[in-house]
Amino acid sequence: MSAISGGVGSARFCAGLVRNLDPRELTIVVNTGDDERIRGLLICPDIDTVLYHLSASTDWTRGWGLAAETFVADERYKELASRLGGDADLQAWFALGDRDLATHQLRARLLDTGRTLTETTAAIARALDVEATIIPMSDEPVRTVLTIATGEELDFQEYFVHRRQADEIIEVAYSGAIKASPAPGVVDAISTADAVFIPPSNPILSIAPPLAIAGIRDALATAQGVRVGVSPIVGGKALKGPADRVLASLGHDVSPAGVARVYEGLLDVFVIDEADATYAPEIEELGMHAFVCDTIMSGPEEAARVAKTILDHVVHH
Repeated sequence: MSAISGGVGSARFCAGLVRNLDPRELTIVVNTGDDERIRGLLICPDIDTVLYHLSASTDWTRGWGLAAETFVADERYKELASRLGGDADLQAWFALGDRDLATHQLRARLLDTGRTLTETTAAIARALDVEATIIPMSDEPVRTVLTIATGEELDFQEYFVHRRQADEIIEVAYSGAIKASPAPGVVDAISTADAVFIPPSNPILSIAPPLAIAGIRDALATAQGVRVGVSPIVGGKALKGPADRVLASLGHDVSPAGVARVYEGLLDVFVIDEADATYAPEIEELGMHAFVCDTIMSGPEEAARVAKTILDHVVHH
């Protein structure tokens, strides 16, 4: 099985999947459009969120970073940065936990020794005892760039962390995607899987970057297994992140049907929450089977239950 992942909802769903199957049977292709160099280190938020969830070390409540994390180094950095003053952006707005920092340092060192991002990610997964295969969408840089209402262009982390998603987005671009190639193993993982999942993720900011790489979109469009998406919108709202606001500002319906339209032609089944059962006929008209169940993943047990329901009733039925 395989999944195309990005964001907290994706990581939670994948954590639920590995509770219900042999993790070695799962390959997760992860969005890298959010990646950014912070304080000299390459930060890969979506990759790390998946790794931390699958290694059962994440802060589930916060949704990112490690459980029981400390921020001593981060606080010291901010203290020193504040003393400098001036106009330079020293990126003090981005929080790096002490143990999380070790992940980024290890990644930097592995990349400096000549490993690709794919090889580096596999090495970190081994270090964290993650048995599923975790692959970045590409070894080449692809960056999500957001144009806001003022016309200003923002890198993803500037929008998401520094400015706390306060700006209205009027356009999204995936810089580098046209020239980028899928990372080794990505196309095969999607093409040959008996099931391909698009978990409950922001369709514009988390899933569209991988799909902007032609080989990945083509692989999903022609995949031989059942293609299953899960709605990130429940009751008219995103459970995590700004998906509802982004959909609205770009002219999409903020509903499971609105998300399903983004994936039209790419999915066989679209899973929606019980609160949104009335959207089932509209989704069926798009050529997808609408499956209704409880999709709320408030903790590891709930994520495992949601994944089991979908595996039992959609994949293995």
